[in-house]
Amino acid sequence: MIAPPRRAGRRLPGDPGRPLTASVPAGAVGRVLFSTLLVAWFALPLLPLAMWAFADRWSYPAIAPTSFGLEGVRTALASGGLSAFGSSLTLGLVVAVIATAIGALAARALVAGWAPFPKTLTVLLFAPIAIPPFALVMGTNVLLLRAHAPAFLGVVLVLVAVAVPYTTFVLRTAYAAHDIGFEEAARALGASRRQVLLRVHLPLIAPALARAAFLAFLVGWSDYVVTLIVGGGQFVTLPMITASLASGIGNDSVVALLSLIATIPPLILVVLLARTGRRRTT
Repeated sequence: MIAPPRRAGRRLPGDPGRPLTASVPAGAVGRVLFSTLLVAWFALPLLPLAMWAFADRWSYPAIAPTSFGLEGVRTALASGGLSAFGSSLTLGLVVAVIATAIGALAARALVAGWAPFPKTLTVLLFAPIAIPPFALVMGTNVLLLRAHAPAFLGVVLVLVAVAVPYTTFVLRTAYAAHDIGFEEAARALGASRRQVLLRVHLPLIAPALARAAFLAFLVGWSDYVVTLIVGGGQFVTLPMITASLASGIGNDSVVALLSLIATIPPLILVVLLARTGRRRTT
């Protein structure tokens, strides 16, 4: 039996291969170009930091370092950069977990109508955004000092209050579009409340939880003012040690290295969020 002739640029039903003459859609080219420009936009400012981080000497008018080395790495380690990185990571993760949980509860209560005095509660939740950060920190610090709260606990409490408006906003939008019918159907089929929560509710709301946790992590990871004032120097984070070294002279390579390291966790989280979102849409 003679097979029907193929037309150029078209694929016959059941043919798994892609014809050589098939053209790439213009939209795909545009997306690739836009993604490349976006990556370049964010990566180009990091290039001077990467050069400074490993430059032992970079004198004017040279456009590139005249001597490379690991002096900046040794100075950063000697200045407590590794422990400060761990403190910032711990602070960011703790703030993310607590603020995301509070934001989820508040958002669910506001959307479902469970919260008493919803307008008043909304104002209170979003008040930390309206109040100047310095005034918020100074006023809260007095209360924490009188209560003899530990430095880390005080920093976490203030940063959670700062992060909750962001997590509540993200999750309130998600819960407004959430279809509770899936949970009701699972309950009707005999699932327990715990099974509904773990197997229905959380998987459906997981992308919004990830976005909210990312924002809360950034609040804790990048904070300087709250940690400095409320922590009182007892809890040293990466932004604090970077600012301290930046105020001196001759620490350019160390400051560049610490600044470059500070971008790594947020970039990793952004990549994970993007990959997770892509898997859910495909």
